[in-house]
Amino acid sequence: MTKNHVSQWLNANSMGPDEVDCATAVMLKILDGKCKMPSEEKVIMAFLYEQLKNQPGKLFHNDIHQFIFIARQDLSDKMRLCIYEKRVMAETIISRPVMKRFKAMIRQTGLIKN
Repeated sequence: MTKNHVSQWLNANSMGPDEVDCATAVMLKILDGKCKMPSEEKVIMAFLYEQLKNQPGKLFHNDIHQFIFIARQDLSDKMRLCIYEKRVMAETIISRPVMKRFKAMIRQTGLIKN
């Protein structure tokens, strides 16, 4: 799936602040190396994050997106520790039902495979 497919998927599936937060948390998990998705799905989720990062989240704001931008350029050991801390914080503040609903929705609507 390409960036174009993700854009088309987004045109057909509206994302609110909760979904923006979930996509942000998944991006942190990918950067931390803790995401268990297949490589192809990680690429799709990174494309999704890129498309959503400028939309308002409920819990996360521009500072986390600036952090992710910097982290993607610098995956040093020191940065990996910071990514880990941000990822754990994100997973703590997003409720499990919200994240489960997000994951189910992206599978049910065909963004990633079941």
